[in-house]
Amino acid sequence: MIKQSIFGRIAQLAKANINAMIDAAEDPQRMLDQMVRDYTENIREAEAAVAQTIGSLRLLEQDHAEDVRESQEWGNKALAASNKAEEYRATGKASEAEKFDNLAKVALQRQIQYETEARGAEPQIQSQTEVVEKLKDGLNRMRGKLQELSNKRDELNARQKTAQAQAQVQDALKAFDVLDPTSEVSRFEDKIRREEARVLGQQELAASSLDAQFESLESLGQQSEIEARLAALKSRNAERIVSSEEV
Repeated sequence: MIKQSIFGRIAQLAKANINAMIDAAEDPQRMLDQMVRDYTENIREAEAAVAQTIGSLRLLEQDHAEDVRESQEWGNKALAASNKAEEYRATGKASEAEKFDNLAKVALQRQIQYETEARGAEPQIQSQTEVVEKLKDGLNRMRGKLQELSNKRDELNARQKTAQAQAQVQDALKAFDVLDPTSEVSRFEDKIRREEARVLGQQELAASSLDAQFESLESLGQQSEIEARLAALKSRNAERIVSSEEV
């Protein structure tokens, strides 16, 4: 019953829908860790049960081997007693021969007893051997399942950490995305652009004022030239008048 309960719990774990359990778990990593611990503990109990079964089988094998050895020894004793009886009978010592015949019979009786015990143990040994082989095979499969479960846990843990790291990287990249109007870099760029625009406006305004000044200078120069030419005309007219009066 003990072994059946152990292997029953192992079978339930093996048949469990791991994916559904993971999806339903609030903390899949903790759940997987607990599953590994439970599976490991059940395997430890199974190993103890299998070891006990193997120990019982080895005791049966030892007892069987001892029965076979005893049967052979008593067979040898019966043969020796029978030979001795024949020697006494050949020399006419009938009483001595009968004595050793009786000893041979006792030895044969013991031989039959041990042979019977050995034959009786053989089916049990065969059955127990088959059970042990099945238990060993099942235990090896359970160990394989435990390794698979441990590997799956490590894989999922690694994937979870990778996903978390990728999320952190994406958050960091988003924080420095110059195309993001809510980011500090974008606001700083807007501030610089406004400053650049203000400077361009000042430059344009200054250039406009300077052009007006040059236009004023050009207008003054043109007026001065007109006045000079007018003065020259007046001077030439005056000279012509003076010349005509002299004539």
